[in-house]
Amino acid sequence: MVRSRINAVELHRPDLREPFPRRFVNRLNDETVLSLNRRGKYLLASLSSGETLLMHLGMSGSFRVERDVLTAGRHVAPAARGPHDHVVFHMSSGKAVVFTDPRRFGVMDLIPAERLGHHPALSRLGPEPLSPDFDAVSLAWACRGKKTSLKAALLDQRVAAGLGNIYAVEALHVAGLSPHRRASTLATPAGAPRDSAQLLVSAIKRVLEKAIARQSRGPYRDDRFLVYERQDEPCPRKHCSGTIRRRAQGGRSTFYCPVCQR
Repeated sequence: MVRSRINAVELHRPDLREPFPRRFVNRLNDETVLSLNRRGKYLLASLSSGETLLMHLGMSGSFRVERDVLTAGRHVAPAARGPHDHVVFHMSSGKAVVFTDPRRFGVMDLIPAERLGHHPALSRLGPEPLSPDFDAVSLAWACRGKKTSLKAALLDQRVAAGLGNIYAVEALHVAGLSPHRRASTLATPAGAPRDSAQLLVSAIKRVLEKAIARQSRGPYRDDRFLVYERQDEPCPRKHCSGTIRRRAQGGRSTFYCPVCQR
């Protein structure tokens, strides 16, 4: 999409999780995508109009790129187009970018440049976990006084932008910290970081870096998770005699070792 013009947009329904913004198709037609960035779990396409196309995959959304088909100047949908292909961007590069979302939890919005930082989806996001801004000091300060569980705090996008359930579970195991302990235990009463905060920050960065490297070689749902979806298996930590348990927290599955995660 980058440096290509949007020749046409197919919109096959009026909404995803939320309605599409007013005049969505008209505001996109003939605009060039200047850059594509990410903030938290949001994709941000900067347009030549000065607006930004915000996109979120939700739980089941995905993009695919295919060769665009033109017949008599009209875009022709290939036979492979499915019932959950809700948005299609026809690019001047000769590619069609198709957004598929069976559960329709995704989101698309158009935001004027001057309002981007004030958009509800972006304005309260915390630091990126792999950025220098995310360190023991920032994590401890964000968790100070919190009575919620450590696992719940990590999924709060105001604490760490973009960190999801799977890698929060993995990082807590690497750090040897229980997902059930209070988030406030990472900080002193004054908000200074304890050793556990440094352990967790290091674990989060290490787990994410390995996951990104692995993603380039295959799908993320493979057999290399330490504890995620490994209920009743032996703990993989060396010299630990524990067994991985599963527990629901906030509607999400948590996998952990009750022996070595304290």
